[in-house]
Amino acid sequence: MVVCGDDGLAHRLAAELRGVYREQVTLVVPPSGRRVRQPVVGRARAASAALLDMVNAAVNRSGNGDQGGADRELEATEPTEDVLADAGVERATALALVYDDDETNIRAALTARRLNPRLRLVLRLYNRRLGQHIEELLDQSAALATRDASGSGPGGGPDAGAGAWSGSGSTTVLSDADTAAPALAATALVGTSKIVDTDGILLRAVERHPPAPGEVADPGLCTLALLSATSNDPAGTDGSEDSGEQGPQLLPDAAAVEAATGRGTVVLEQVSYSGPPLPAGRAGVPAFGELFSRRLRWSLAGLAACVVALAVALMVVTGDHPLHATYVTLLDLFSINEPAHNDDVGRQILQLLSGFVGLLLLPVLLAAVLEALGTFRTASSLRKPPRGLGGHVVLLGLGKIGTRVLTRLREMDIPVVCVEADPEARGMATARRLRVPVVLGDVTQEGVLEAAKIHRAHSLLALTSVDTTNLEAVLYARSVRSRLRVVLRLYDDDFATAVYRTLRAAHPRALTRSRSVTHLAAPSFAGAMMGRQILGAIPVERRVLLFAAVEVAGHPQLEGKTVGEAFRAGAWRVLALEVADGASGGGRAASGGSVGSSGSVGSRLVWELPDTYVLRGVDRVVLAATRRGLAELLGRRARHGSGV
Repeated sequence: MVVCGDDGLAHRLAAELRGVYREQVTLVVPPSGRRVRQPVVGRARAASAALLDMVNAAVNRSGNGDQGGADRELEATEPTEDVLADAGVERATALALVYDDDETNIRAALTARRLNPRLRLVLRLYNRRLGQHIEELLDQSAALATRDASGSGPGGGPDAGAGAWSGSGSTTVLSDADTAAPALAATALVGTSKIVDTDGILLRAVERHPPAPGEVADPGLCTLALLSATSNDPAGTDGSEDSGEQGPQLLPDAAAVEAATGRGTVVLEQVSYSGPPLPAGRAGVPAFGELFSRRLRWSLAGLAACVVALAVALMVVTGDHPLHATYVTLLDLFSINEPAHNDDVGRQILQLLSGFVGLLLLPVLLAAVLEALGTFRTASSLRKPPRGLGGHVVLLGLGKIGTRVLTRLREMDIPVVCVEADPEARGMATARRLRVPVVLGDVTQEGVLEAAKIHRAHSLLALTSVDTTNLEAVLYARSVRSRLRVVLRLYDDDFATAVYRTLRAAHPRALTRSRSVTHLAAPSFAGAMMGRQILGAIPVERRVLLFAAVEVAGHPQLEGKTVGEAFRAGAWRVLALEVADGASGGGRAASGGSVGSSGSVGSRLVWELPDTYVLRGVDRVVLAATRRGLAELLGRRARHGSGV
């Protein structure tokens, strides 16, 4: 395996491949002086500075992260053809290009595909549309190169070439922002990063305490793990893979779940949101409450009440019909009626009052026109947080990560208020399109978080690229609302651990989570290098469960076996079957239409499959697996079978 990158994701990915999948890894990184470093701000509040002093030693100990995760490390400014050749791309099984720049990754991918058409490529690209085109281009190039190499004649036609290429020479385009966004959004929503995005549905792993005697626990979609912690030993939540029988038990069978009395469980269920939504409105058309200010609405209501009172008084004085009295009052109001020279005193007084109200009405109508015009002119610009908003998510930073998280939150109809210092930030266009309120300003300045209504917010997501800015915002928000749920993005692991422990100790009743994007994204990139589509990863104490979409064909552990027979406790478990719309979920699907490719149109996932369903070669399933189990089921078998 060859990994090329210029930030923490490259080191994390190399360590994942080396430590979990036991692969030989060559790591290509820029020289030390040219590596991407996280920006540092020079100004912070006293509380932030004090906490930074406490964790300074931890940061210094961390150094450059997981640099020891590779068997061989090369330093190169750019992944040129000579550098890739020196890294052994011509003999490699897979290559990961995880530079922060999309153009660098694309250029290197084109070069690598020319050097080795059968190379499995994993690219880190932020641009989704460009990523789809690049993936199709590189896959087509690999298929043509393999077909040409196989020659023509029997066994050398297009079908044979495509078959020889299947399983190797594939291209996978991933984004660390897309991979981490569901976990970050779910953490702000339900307080956990144990999340997986499957078929557009967010699923979460929920930790449940041992049921009381006589109670029956809800199993959810399935039981994923038995926790090491019990009701008598809550400190056991630090169990790891080396904890033996006292550690967490992943993917237990039914007998193990039934026998595990007194132990907590992790079950899979769908994420739902029941909080208040943002006010609904048609696209591009502001709501009535936004069209006119509150003061103007009260002024208009007062003038309308005066008109009604004058019409009623005229009806009483003259005895006219209500409609005629209202008509005459409006004529007097707009000064287009005849003067009441020959009428009684009461009628004359009412006409004077109507004329006076008409004078007051002119500036109010002018103000209404100007406000409405200004509102329509700014309908496509940034919105301000609406009055009375509460229970929302405050999102700091509209960079790559923040933009993806914002999109996911709005897909779930969760109210969001964004805070961004740069008016030209990447996610400003997305915020305008989604009509999400945005507060422009430096979050470290007084009044910015207050403008985002942090005192009535449900949670705070600090996702800027500066660790100290995220920390400072969280500390200030906690001073405003001590029990606010906070999720902050921190680049360094040791720094994140120290911050998390300190905030948890200072605010034991508030939920605090610190997340690293590279930590959330690395398992998915590693799984893609092993040749599988990883849908997500869920941490269970100090272990990890992976969710993968797998073609059954070619895997004897799955093909021809029932769902019950294919299940291996502690290794992997089939969770769902992808079927075409209209096909039977529990039995056979229509011929030729049971399973499509990932994300294919007209397909859906069927959960809670019966244990008697027989998996066929054309089926595509979603399974949960441990990292070592997935490597055994898919990755290691493919390597040994190919003679690598």
